Amino acid sequence: MRRAGALKARWGRTGRSARWTAAGVAVVIAGGAAAWGATADGEARVRETEQRVTVVDGPKDDQRVTLDTTFYKPVGRAKGPAVLLGHGFGGSKRDVAGEARGLARAGYAVLAWSARGFGRSTGEIALNSPDYEVKDTRQLIDWLARRPEVRLDGPGDPRVGMAGESYGGAIALMTAAYDRRVDAIAPQITWNSLPDALFPDAAAGAKPTDGVFKKLWAGLFFTGSAGRTACGRFLPSLCDMYQEVAEKGRPTESAIATLRRSSPASVADRIRVPALVVQGQSDSLFPLDQGDANARAIARNGAPVSVVWFQGGHDGGDPETERVEGLVRDFFDARLMRTSAPSPDGFTVTRAGGLDSSTQAVVVDEASTRRYPGLSGDSSTLPLAGSEQTIFNPAGGAPASISALPGLGALGSLGGSLGGSLGGQLPSDMPGQTATFDTRPLDRPLWLTGAATVRLKVSGDGPLFAKLYDVPPGGAAAPARRLAAPFRVSGGEVTVTLPAMDYRFDRGHRLRLVIATTDMGFATPAEPSSYKVQVVSPLSVPSVPSLKTAPAPLPAWVWALPLVAVALALAILLPGRHRRGAETDNDVPLEITGLTKAYKNGHLAVSDLSFRVEKGQVLGLLGPNGAGKTTTLRMLMGLIHPDSGSIRIFGHRVYPGAPVLSRLGSFVEGPGFLPHLSGRDNLDLYWRATGRPLDEAHLDEALKIADLGSALDRAVRTYSQGMRQRLAIAQAMLGLPDLLVLDEPTNGLDPPQIREMREVLVRYAAAGRTVIVSSHLLAEVEQTCTHAVVMAAGRRVAAGPVAEITGSGRRLEDAFLEIIGEGP
Repeated sequence: MRRAGALKARWGRTGRSARWTAAGVAVVIAGGAAAWGATADGEARVRETEQRVTVVDGPKDDQRVTLDTTFYKPVGRAKGPAVLLGHGFGGSKRDVAGEARGLARAGYAVLAWSARGFGRSTGEIALNSPDYEVKDTRQLIDWLARRPEVRLDGPGDPRVGMAGESYGGAIALMTAAYDRRVDAIAPQITWNSLPDALFPDAAAGAKPTDGVFKKLWAGLFFTGSAGRTACGRFLPSLCDMYQEVAEKGRPTESAIATLRRSSPASVADRIRVPALVVQGQSDSLFPLDQGDANARAIARNGAPVSVVWFQGGHDGGDPETERVEGLVRDFFDARLMRTSAPSPDGFTVTRAGGLDSSTQAVVVDEASTRRYPGLSGDSSTLPLAGSEQTIFNPAGGAPASISALPGLGALGSLGGSLGGSLGGQLPSDMPGQTATFDTRPLDRPLWLTGAATVRLKVSGDGPLFAKLYDVPPGGAAAPARRLAAPFRVSGGEVTVTLPAMDYRFDRGHRLRLVIATTDMGFATPAEPSSYKVQVVSPLSVPSVPSLKTAPAPLPAWVWALPLVAVALALAILLPGRHRRGAETDNDVPLEITGLTKAYKNGHLAVSDLSFRVEKGQVLGLLGPNGAGKTTTLRMLMGLIHPDSGSIRIFGHRVYPGAPVLSRLGSFVEGPGFLPHLSGRDNLDLYWRATGRPLDEAHLDEALKIADLGSALDRAVRTYSQGMRQRLAIAQAMLGLPDLLVLDEPTNGLDPPQIREMREVLVRYAAAGRTVIVSSHLLAEVEQTCTHAVVMAAGRRVAAGPVAEITGSGRRLEDAFLEIIGEGP
């Protein structure tokens, strides 16, 4: 594999699909290319042409470079506004092909190009320098101005917007500063200042040359680019700069000056166009403070700015591709197409809102406010407890603590195996290298949105790293985000700004400030040293109370058919006297009567099914594949509607959203967890999504039954299949439901784990609760279940105590095969 292909997942379109399909690849014709027609799903096929565009650049305009480009013609109109679409570092124009086609179908003329030094373009990488890449994009705008499909605002002046991620986002900002023809920009997960991003220092008033070298990220770029030299296809001067910095472990004045020229911060006063600034919350390369600096600089110039913080970033996380591309398209519709009024400036944060109980997918909510507050917000102070502590930097700087490993979230299976080899301790802090200071337990939930600050007194000379942890009651501390704020000290007091984030700390949790001497992602001294660290101020924590999550819209029929709603209410109320007695609570955990369900294709999944389950029973629901077991369980959970028949839990009829479902815990069709969170955090997130009080979770009881031990505080990505299954059982047991429903809970477990699972279920039912288990492992059902219901072709063919079904001296397997007609 080419290294450039690996790099684009790190400094580019992290976690996003390029959606480059064979159906969309253009056919080369006479030095160009074209594609048209219709796609398989009926969408209009975008007409696209490939061409090489020759540009002149360099400090003296004496270099000729050929850029590989693709032009996407607007669909449904002769002319449209243009969009220049850039790619991430290490990638090429192909990475944005899907997004380009989407914009073209919306009526835009789109030009995607491989930046100099990438893909099939010639030239050398100059990090978006004004002398090189900026000159390239200005000549691409000249090229667009000559296209008949592009709408012009004046001679040689196309109406044009620019968008892109990371490397492509920075060139949008830089071009807008140097070319007034750019009308709108949508930069994503990119930098404001390359020196600040690669040599950060969180201490107030720090000098640029005091920054701490972000060695791992820098090494990925400068030594990972494909080419014939140590630095790949970089300009030799940039290669020499990197080599010098990497050897010294600290920035030089010349390196700072060179990188500053390629930074929007150097020309911030020139960027005066509407901007949509999108920054990732999972990003140790260009954290939220880089997007904040871009947004504030543009706003100072009087241009409208909207800011979005989404879940993904260079370290992985949810890329929210559809949402982000939709926001960009809406932004361009208002600013370029002008088909809608521009949205007012605002601030949007996406937050993981829990798990969808039917799909186990993470639900992502949007919280918005009309004013971007920056990183300081409305601050409150929390006292920190802890005396002065001495910490040590080991000889050679190893072993080092870990906050984030560059690109780990985007490396797929490699990231998972790497985390597993570290014993699940990622991130981790080394003993003797960290000082910790805790707040009191919170008496109410606290949502941190922005960058917390604290003042420290430190003796010693060298770099330190500040991090923020979440400490639940009786549990292990977990990082609020996998980010560290490096700062260099030389004795005395220093104010430190912690990494910006959006994070909720629950009631009863404590915030922990951690100061470490090492971090694997940064250069640290090889000489051993010690530091004394003391807090001299409370922790200042910003929040944004005005952020509101929009409620889900009501279905249209609620407004359109009020009379129907009234009629339905009357239909329920009129026979109410007759039915009220049947809806009273009783001691029967589950009673199913005449249950029938057929799918639209005519398949009869469940037919006239009836059975009853009593308290304290462990009931096995048995049957071959296609017998209707999972369909029955989904109807039992209120996820799908039966065609006829009834389901009652403790005497109450089951329907979607029925209150009685709060007494049911379930695990159907496999567990779904956030792999980067610990097991405990996943359970906490799931319970919060239910909206029920924390003290009703009975977390300790559920965990004791599931017996996960210390694994609960490890990242789920390090779990075996058996551990994931047990965590799923613990999730189903939260709240200690009176009725527990499990679909194939022993899938993927080895014999010892199956035995442990059996003991868990028996213990749970022994407390007077009821368990229903769907399984095809007949021997395990025989040893675990007290009762069984055998299904075949959607019907009940046998039911009763396991001992009665098997008969004297027979095993359940023999009886089962005989019942369903496959026995001797």
